[in-house]
Amino acid sequence: MTGRMTGKIALVSGAARGQGRNHAVRLAEEGADIIAFDVAGPVPAQGAPAASPEDLAETVALVEKLDRRIVAGEADVRDADAVATLVDRGVAELGGLDVVVANAGIQGNPGPAASTSPADWAAVIDTNLSGVFHTVRPAIPHLVARGGGSVVITSSSIGLKSVPNLAPYGAAKAGLTGLMRTLALELAEHSIRVNTVNPTTVATPMLLNPVNFRLFRPDLEDPTEEDVRPVYRTLNALPIPYVEADDISNAVLYLASDEGRYVTGVALPVDAGYAVK
Repeated sequence: MTGRMTGKIALVSGAARGQGRNHAVRLAEEGADIIAFDVAGPVPAQGAPAASPEDLAETVALVEKLDRRIVAGEADVRDADAVATLVDRGVAELGGLDVVVANAGIQGNPGPAASTSPADWAAVIDTNLSGVFHTVRPAIPHLVARGGGSVVITSSSIGLKSVPNLAPYGAAKAGLTGLMRTLALELAEHSIRVNTVNPTTVATPMLLNPVNFRLFRPDLEDPTEEDVRPVYRTLNALPIPYVEADDISNAVLYLASDEGRYVTGVALPVDAGYAVK
């Protein structure tokens, strides 16, 4: 099936690479025009290598290669005014807004809660929780003006089942469930659906980097992906170390499209059984 997003305009945050880029391209493949943004640079407590302006430019090129329109820019989700300005610019240029994919997030610096600095805590909460609010809030009037739409928020399997050493991340991702449910109730009268996707480990730079390799294999001085793959495998019920970005994008597409027209207020795990293990 193709063309499930024909005539739709989708906003995607954190679109420079990883899941965000994949979501933007997947929606474009199905006919959507895209408003994309990313901080495209280092932020505090990132916990993984930073995306770059070149990464965001590559996302733009991939969408344009599909003959879809895209408005893209650099903005930090912690900056509510910058995000709102970009959203309004994109809507003005493309003619409306039907879908929001609030995907931008950071992992934070791993470690026990007792040794997590207030600055690191704030950076993760401001990005992963407040940043979603900053993304969705200015989009709501545009969705209402279209007579409805879909908001898809990237939470995490860690938002459903906690782990040690990632307290800010886990708190933010769990908080997104509450935000999603509140928005689902508030926006239902406008035919706007709001859901989360809750991925397990995903094979993107946010997971596959030296910081995480050391977190999962502290017994090794310089662990590699091959070293940590068996440990990642133990997290999931299904016999895999991680899912692919396409698996999450397919769930986003379902929730964004008319196939999910009566699905709202749902936390959708795409987690290989992580949350039930």
